[in-house]
Amino acid sequence: MRGRLFAALVLLAAASAGVALLTLGRGAAADDAPTAAPAPVAGRAGETRPRPVRVPACAPGAVVSLGNGRIAYAARVRSRVTAFRAPGRRPFARFGRLNVNRVPTVLGVLGARLDARCRPAWYRVQLPLRPNGVDGWVRADAVATRIVHARIVVDLSERRVTLFRDGVPRLVAIAAIGSPSTPTPVGRYYVNQKLVAPDPLGPFGPVALGISAFSPVLESWAQGGPIAIHGTNEEGLLGGAVSHGCVRVRNEEVLRLWRLAPTGTPVLIRM
Repeated sequence: MRGRLFAALVLLAAASAGVALLTLGRGAAADDAPTAAPAPVAGRAGETRPRPVRVPACAPGAVVSLGNGRIAYAARVRSRVTAFRAPGRRPFARFGRLNVNRVPTVLGVLGARLDARCRPAWYRVQLPLRPNGVDGWVRADAVATRIVHARIVVDLSERRVTLFRDGVPRLVAIAAIGSPSTPTPVGRYYVNQKLVAPDPLGPFGPVALGISAFSPVLESWAQGGPIAIHGTNEEGLLGGAVSHGCVRVRNEEVLRLWRLAPTGTPVLIRM
């Protein structure tokens, strides 16, 4: 990334509007694709009627893991939600329907605690907060869940981004990653927002997929130093360790990622 990457990301976000998250779809490629428009604004898609998350055979009060190598679950905040350290105990964070960039607040679902009828009463969710990898519990009735069929793996050693749909590789892209002094953080995250760039030929390319990770060193940057996967106008730097922590790919490849990976898509960043 060039210049003050994360400050520019904030400007990018301010010039962009929210990309709506379908409440619960089949994870189709167009779940939250950008609206074709001359202005740098993504339109809100029509919502579908929520369907309940299916869980394994259970006992009331059991805690179950959700998702596997083929599918995952995403949760959109309906109005507002409080995150707890344990179900109903020790609240520590609150989120509104829209995040600081005025796009829908989306959380990655890891598991559920079941009620007396073996339905989710609480969800264990990934949160877009420092420290990286923090999770908490939210009430099930405060969010709308949907299935996600995509998964992204960022291999820092290979400088490669791979997108899977239903467990099958659909896209492999050469990437630029963080420099040794401003590294890309490893860990398990998710796509928490999608932004449209005001200048599709600029340093961020046409679009960016924000993920729930933050720079491990640039804490003083705007919004805490968020990490994104985005395009680039310097393809000659792809394959290098040159950014402030974000992951760059070719513009045509970030557009494919945008179409194939809805918000809520798990993102594994590994060495």
